[in-house]
Amino acid sequence: QVQLVESGGDLVQPGGSLRLSCVASGFTLDSYVIGWFRQAPGKEREGISCIRPSDGSTYYADSVKGRFTISRDNAKNTTYLQISSLKPEDSAVYYCARSLRRCPSFMYGLDGWGKGTLVTVSG
Repeated sequence: QVQLVESGGDLVQPGGSLRLSCVASGFTLDSYVIGWFRQAPGKEREGISCIRPSDGSTYYADSVKGRFTISRDNAKNTTYLQISSLKPEDSAVYYCARSLRRCPSFMYGLDGWGKGTLVTVSG
């Protein structure tokens, strides 16, 4: 059974940083494309980053490029999303997901995601 559990969300001031974590169970994380997407109230899901299983190469949406960094720790079966230089428009629930599609098209092949972690940027 695929399980993904996100954590690390918090209230942070503009310009601040957080590290979001996603612990996977039921499968080996580095065998799949793993992505992060977010959803703000009243808005559609936005795929923001993914990491490829083969070589760990990454993709970022333009909205977060240069500010967010995705990584993984295979020994812990955990993916991380370091989010920095946060802006109020980054406020959203952040989800990690497993995808059966290639990165960066991962949003079209989601087959499991967690309950999300809330990031609020305000100050």
